[in-house]
Amino acid sequence: MDINNKLKKIIDFENYPIHQASFISKCRDKINNEGCVVLPDFLNHETINQLISESKKNQEKAYYCRQEHSVFIMPYDDNFPPDHPRNRLVVSSKGCITDDQISYNSSLKILYKSDLFRDFIAQVVGEKKLYEYNDKLSSVNIHYASEGQELGWHFDNSSFAITLLIQKPIAGGEFQYIRNFRDADSNEMNYGGVEELLNDKIGYDSLSMDPGTLVLFRGRNSIHRVTPVKGGLTRMLAVLAYNSEPNISLSETSRMTFYGRLE
Repeated sequence: MDINNKLKKIIDFENYPIHQASFISKCRDKINNEGCVVLPDFLNHETINQLISESKKNQEKAYYCRQEHSVFIMPYDDNFPPDHPRNRLVVSSKGCITDDQISYNSSLKILYKSDLFRDFIAQVVGEKKLYEYNDKLSSVNIHYASEGQELGWHFDNSSFAITLLIQKPIAGGEFQYIRNFRDADSNEMNYGGVEELLNDKIGYDSLSMDPGTLVLFRGRNSIHRVTPVKGGLTRMLAVLAYNSEPNISLSETSRMTFYGRLE
């Protein structure tokens, strides 16, 4: 059985014909106009149940970290006072298992390594070609957020992110965002807006998703967070990461921070 036949048992091709130019164009317009594409039930229920089982078994391998970081994911800057939005700290905490801890036969790996899926993503986000990470840890990750764990407000360094929700918590764990909240390419950081947000003086959008939902999100200029998880059910989220250039590894600093190891 080739990988495309395997994909037919994973993806709902009837609703999401990722091989068709018209559907690709629709998704491209969506992400360009709204900053995200949300595809509910992208994976079928049998696949989701398998991934829940796999992820629960692997959870004991997860590396947990708690970080205090700025919204801009950058080191402290002495040119600004401690309470300036550039230096104010938020908290992120989660567990993570890495690419090498996920079975090659997992539906996540089949999806990630599929040329069809990779070409779909590339065309939607406007890249000529996408490549796996060169290190053994960073291409496919699963994030675990148990009660009280969260991701604080932040901007991404990458131009786009691909996530698949595996398990939804009882409450909390809500994805919240404001699109086009800065212009990093023009070095316009919107410090005033960030300060208002951190002081709970402005509103934001929320993205509701159920298990099996694929989300493509442009997070470089759109600030976002995941609220603290509530209840005894762990939020489990797969992150599928590609690069626009070959032979790229996640930095050693990032690998030690997020994975607790380099290889």
